[in-house]
Amino acid sequence: MPIDTEAQFTDVYRAHYEDVLRFVRRRAHPMNVDDIVGETFLAAWRRRRELPENPRPWLFGTARNVMLNANRGMRRQSALVVHIQQAAAAGRHDPAADATAQVDSRIDLVAAWQSLAPADQEVLALHVWEGLDARDAATVLGCTRAAYAMRLTRAKRRLAGRLNPAALASPALSLTH
Repeated sequence: MPIDTEAQFTDVYRAHYEDVLRFVRRRAHPMNVDDIVGETFLAAWRRRRELPENPRPWLFGTARNVMLNANRGMRRQSALVVHIQQAAAAGRHDPAADATAQVDSRIDLVAAWQSLAPADQEVLALHVWEGLDARDAATVLGCTRAAYAMRLTRAKRRLAGRLNPAALASPALSLTH
């Protein structure tokens, strides 16, 4: 999908800006978000004639590379941990469930998440938070679809192995997305 005009690029920008912004917000320090998103779309502008038909995974992959290059003092993991804590705290509420059990399962989920390697966190985040299919997530990570599927399966197993049985039943954990 070669983009030859400014208007065509503007359409791509408008269609994908919010997704890229959310993607970066989940991973980067708040002070760096605007710079990372800006650099991502600058790279897209420079390579506009080479953008794939569906530029979303390419944009995510580019944003990820910008973050990796810019990540000198803060680890990307910090933003993911904060996000999962917020997601767990704001999780779905089941009025019939015991509030203490919900808190315990969310604490278990956060602890299990924090114990995962950053690579496992990234694979799970692409699946759960970004909702990418295997092909698009593989594009973001720069690997094959089969390699991504294997990484996702292993990351799910490692996360499940760190959770106690009560936490596995928690509505805050949705790995079947």
